[in-house]
Amino acid sequence: MIIKASTALRNEYSTISNLAQTSKEPIFITKNGEGDGVFMSIDTFEKREQIINLRSNILKAEQERIDGVKTWSIDEAREELLRRANES
Repeated sequence: MIIKASTALRNEYSTISNLAQTSKEPIFITKNGEGDGVFMSIDTFEKREQIINLRSNILKAEQERIDGVKTWSIDEAREELLRRANES
């Protein structure tokens, strides 16, 4: 975990930005010794968003399965994908 003071963000932006790019981790920013924000590269942010969306979709599909929504076998899914691909 990387922690930097808000003054470092103000005074050393390029250094903090480079650290975020190379570490691929969020950098926690403090103000008066307390947590205030998080700085991260766009790539790191986008990857985290993709992971969150994927997990959300998996949870939604699992809840649908629990609720009794029809599921497909692998063969059925393959056939449906091929059918859709051939419609284009």
